[in-house]
Amino acid sequence: MTEPPPLLGQGFHWQDLRPGQRFRTFRRTVTEADLIGFVTLTGMQEPLFVDATLEGALGPRPVPAALTHALIEGIVLAGMAHGTGLALLETSLRARAPVRVGDTIGAEVAVTAVRPTSRGGRAVVTSEVTVSNQHGEVVMDYTVLRLMAGRA
Repeated sequence: MTEPPPLLGQGFHWQDLRPGQRFRTFRRTVTEADLIGFVTLTGMQEPLFVDATLEGALGPRPVPAALTHALIEGIVLAGMAHGTGLALLETSLRARAPVRVGDTIGAEVAVTAVRPTSRGGRAVVTSEVTVSNQHGEVVMDYTVLRLMAGRA
């Protein structure tokens, strides 16, 4: 019996990752629809986010840091952990600069640790994620621990 071809879009198994590896994500422009959908879903009806006539200390049309994090995690999931990520165990996040509607964000992911668990076929993978905007300005960074599946 022949082995099936690799699955397109499959994330990395923990055995494919090692400390020191770095990855760059695709970038994505944050839209008005992203902002309104997110604040509606989460209930973050802060005037700063829903009143386009307000311009506070963060400048025009800022988005919640939680939205920036969610967008980047979606991109990372699709590229690194799709089908192999078992759980997000912990994250420690720092918002460095505002992200606004119209900004384009992307990230660099650096694997810092891979620790196999006592239960076979899994490992805790620690990564540092640095999020930048279209000007190369770091807008967020965070450390994340994920439980990742191994090969069957």
